[in-house]
Amino acid sequence: MKKIEFGDQLIAIVKRDVAPALGCTEPISLALASAIAVSYLGSDLLQIQAKVSPNLMKNGMGVTVPGTGMVGLPIAAAVGAIAGDANAGLEVLKNIQPKDVELAKAMLNANQVRVDIANVDFPLYSEALVLGEQGWVKVCIQDSHTNVVLIEKNGEILFQKQAEVLEVVDDYQFFEQLTAQDIYDFAMQTPLEEIAFIAEAAKLNSALSKEGLEKEYGLHIGRTLRKQIELGLLSNDLLNRIVIETTAASDARMGGALLPAMSNSGSGNQGIAATMPSVIVARFVNANDEQLIRALFLSHTIAIYIHSKLPKLSALCAVTTAAMGSAAGMAYLLGGRFNAISMAICSMIGDISGVLCDGAANSCAMKVSTGVSSAYKAVLMALDNSRVTGNEGIVEHSVDKSINNLCAIATKSMVHMDRQIIEIMSTKDQDC
Repeated sequence: MKKIEFGDQLIAIVKRDVAPALGCTEPISLALASAIAVSYLGSDLLQIQAKVSPNLMKNGMGVTVPGTGMVGLPIAAAVGAIAGDANAGLEVLKNIQPKDVELAKAMLNANQVRVDIANVDFPLYSEALVLGEQGWVKVCIQDSHTNVVLIEKNGEILFQKQAEVLEVVDDYQFFEQLTAQDIYDFAMQTPLEEIAFIAEAAKLNSALSKEGLEKEYGLHIGRTLRKQIELGLLSNDLLNRIVIETTAASDARMGGALLPAMSNSGSGNQGIAATMPSVIVARFVNANDEQLIRALFLSHTIAIYIHSKLPKLSALCAVTTAAMGSAAGMAYLLGGRFNAISMAICSMIGDISGVLCDGAANSCAMKVSTGVSSAYKAVLMALDNSRVTGNEGIVEHSVDKSINNLCAIATKSMVHMDRQIIEIMSTKDQDC
């Protein structure tokens, strides 16, 4: 194991990429740009002119903005500008009040907010230009949801990143030196106190799950499936508990609950998918705190490892790859070693590779349920020494080569699919 060489860097990346996020991170990124811009404005806000990348537009069109009861990027830009905390990162909207939402809605009704598609090559890009009585401020975020690369006021550059813009991307290059086995070994052997921070993921995402089961958010899939247990149409087994409790957290998040999710790789749903299955299985097997922490660290780090090989935003639903991390965590808790984890991930690639991302929306919770269901099924197969083999489809005998094949398809072939998805979404009848 290369612990001495990579341990500190790996932990630093996990600490950065597993972070609290309030609401879907694409509209939240625009809300943050607006909040930062207004903090430099120095006069009353009159208008917001925003631009986002096509992929960010795709992921912001149909998702509920926390605390507003409304979907879309314009309300995110407006409420971020009016009441956003410019220093709160992905929790920029944590302090909004009903009166702030009313002011934001008034701006929308007065046509003071406009969001267009930016002509940029970056998958993740948001730009907020705020105009006041005494001038304007523009803030640009690029490459990651909180990576501010430009602050400009009345033509004067107040802040600008140049080579550092690629810092986050470059951080991931060291994963090319690692294997899934390295990550597993590190998660099992590193001193517990070095990774104990990951327990916060269980706390935050469990609270979201409870909220989703108590109230009807989004498609309320978790509540609906739990109801079917009461009616005798589903059994109250471990699989259904994993699906119900995990999906309920996604229901709440996508439905606008004012609770943060612990995200993974910039996505709350990925964080939920990487967290809740291990929490539920740990409860089932009466795991101790150390076992849960190691399972969560393994799950989240495998999810980051796979996502490091993907574009920031793409046509591949990354909840499915985050669920591959959860397969690792569940397999460990159920007594499997690395071989079982490798087998389970390979089976998942043979099962749900190619699930489309057609924008952030309440329906994301459906894909969360699909991902974690596939993960549990693949784990059970692996524990019985069964897997999708390297002779089938894009799966290879090696788990790392299988992961690379999946990510190559997402990075290359699915680029064309992504354009088609965005074209369909931008031209369909929004009233239907």
